[in-house]
Amino acid sequence: MVVCRRWRYSLLLSMFMRFILGIVFIYVYCDYLIYFVTQIQCGWPSLSKRKAEDTEPVYAMIIADTHLLGSWNGHWFDKWRREWQMHQAFQTAITLHRPEVVFVLGDLFDEGKWCSQNEFDQYVDRFHKIFKVPEGITMYAIVGNHDIGFHYRITPHLANRFEKKLDAPPVRLVSIRGNHFVLINSMAMEGDGCWLCSRAVAEIDRISDIFKCSSGSALCKGTAKLQRYSRPIVMQHYPLYRESDSICPEPYSSPASEKTKLFEERWNCLSKESTEYLVESLRPHAVFGAHTHNGCTVRHSFVPTANHKIEFTEYTVPSFSWRNRLDPKYYLVTVSPDEVKVAKCDLPSEWSMQVTAVFLFVALLVYLKCHCRHTNVSNYKHLSGKIV
Repeated sequence: MVVCRRWRYSLLLSMFMRFILGIVFIYVYCDYLIYFVTQIQCGWPSLSKRKAEDTEPVYAMIIADTHLLGSWNGHWFDKWRREWQMHQAFQTAITLHRPEVVFVLGDLFDEGKWCSQNEFDQYVDRFHKIFKVPEGITMYAIVGNHDIGFHYRITPHLANRFEKKLDAPPVRLVSIRGNHFVLINSMAMEGDGCWLCSRAVAEIDRISDIFKCSSGSALCKGTAKLQRYSRPIVMQHYPLYRESDSICPEPYSSPASEKTKLFEERWNCLSKESTEYLVESLRPHAVFGAHTHNGCTVRHSFVPTANHKIEFTEYTVPSFSWRNRLDPKYYLVTVSPDEVKVAKCDLPSEWSMQVTAVFLFVALLVYLKCHCRHTNVSNYKHLSGKIV
């Protein structure tokens, strides 16, 4: 009997330890390893037009609409969970892909448009902790409507504190090895001549003249030039003008029930006039926007005059937050002066993470049951051969 009690105690202890180890493995897999398993399937797209004299292309990672919760919306557990997910996903992406530059296309914060200065400072600190980039990687933040408000409610205080804390002026030209990125505050494209819009338009006009002078255009008015001319890539929060998402072919675009809903200019997208102004001023090679939380790829062809055509591709980047999508995504972009290639990378969906956790837990229970049965049979055979 003493032997039996010792054997049962040893069996229970063994089962308990295996159960604990199994739970730890499930936690580690679903909260850490699953991000590697998913993202290792995505890589940098290759260029097809590389020339022998070309310099190394620019490798850029683009995320959008992180919407960090503030003190008004959301339960503390939901806030913690979503921020943990984004932190793990982002750090995994940085580790796996090692981009040279990261662009965040607006709506970094969910409540930046009305939070106090103290809350905003805490917001910025949280953002930098969650989306920390190692030395050698540069991050650029583009302002969104949730960061400072839609145009009608933006104040100098709201705009200036974001610009100061995130180093994000209304318009900015970033040049890397002959590749040029123009970062634009979409809410400054209202076209009404306000203090913010006037500042943005003046800077766009200045940058436009730099590109004209660099390309040898007869319309050049100044003297500033780029070391190497190439058409720029526009980065902003709003998409360019479009009537709806019905033109978006991606399976991760708007749900079918929302595809035909008409967009409201200056609310869901830039106005038609601002879109034409940006395209004609900058003649972009590509445009990246966000705001809708859904993906979209559109090939544009603008014809300002009979003998002048501007063609480019616009990409709308889906949200990086599980609060906005069950299947967040980010883009990896390989850029050369002549070509832009985009890879659309999946993060593990909420559904897949939940199903994986349940499957692994059931598998653990089945394993423990089989192990217990096997141990019972083995010990019974062992003990039955002895006089107890």
